[in-house]
Amino acid sequence: MQIEIDSGSGFCFGVTTAIKKAEEELACGKTLYCLGDIVHNGKECERLRRMGLVTINHDDLESLHGVKVLLRAHGEPPETYELARRNGIDIIDATCPVVLQLQRRIKKQYDTNPEAQIVIFGKNGHAEVLGLVGQTESRAIVIEAFGDVAKLDFSRDIYLLADDKVARRVPPHNRLHPRPHLATGHLPQFRHHLPPGGQPYAQRQRLCRPP
Repeated sequence: MQIEIDSGSGFCFGVTTAIKKAEEELACGKTLYCLGDIVHNGKECERLRRMGLVTINHDDLESLHGVKVLLRAHGEPPETYELARRNGIDIIDATCPVVLQLQRRIKKQYDTNPEAQIVIFGKNGHAEVLGLVGQTESRAIVIEAFGDVAKLDFSRDIYLLADDKVARRVPPHNRLHPRPHLATGHLPQFRHHLPPGGQPYAQRQRLCRPP
C-alpha cells in the first residue's frame, strides 16, 4: 500500500497564522497565555507548551491581570474583549479573517433587525460557534440537528448562517438565507416547515471565502 499526503494538507491558514504569532512572541522569552488549545492537535499543543505557551480557560482569564493572551483562530465573543480590557490584558488577536468576517456579518444583521431570529448552523458549545452567538448578545439559535428546527418561530424573520467548518460543506448559494424563507438545497427537510404559500429562495452571497 502506498500512502500519499496531499501537498495542501495541514492546518488551515487561520491556525497557521495563530501558531506563527505564538512562536514569535515566545521567541522573545516572554510568558504568553492562549485562551483554549491553539489547535486540535495534541502534538502541536505539546510542542508549543514546551516553548512556554500556557493554555488557559475562561475561568483562568478572569483572574489574570497585565499579561499577554493570544486569542486563537476560532474567535471570541465581545465579552472576552471587555474582560481583557478591564483586567489590563494585552490581547494578541489571531482570530481567523474568515471567522472575523462572519462575526461582523452576524453582528450587522443583528443590529439591523434585533427582533429577527439569527440561526447558526453549527455545533453547540464549539468555540467558534460561541464566538458567533456572542455577536447577538447570546440570542442566536444554534441548529445542530434537524430536531432543533422546533426552536424556530416561522412567523418571524429568520437568517440562517453557518459556522466556518459547516459552511465549507454548504453550497455557496445556500449560506445566507434571509426571510421570507430558508433555502432547501442543503436542508431539504426545511421545506416542510415553510409557512403556507411560502416559496423558498436563497440569496446568492458567499459568507465564508478566503480574505
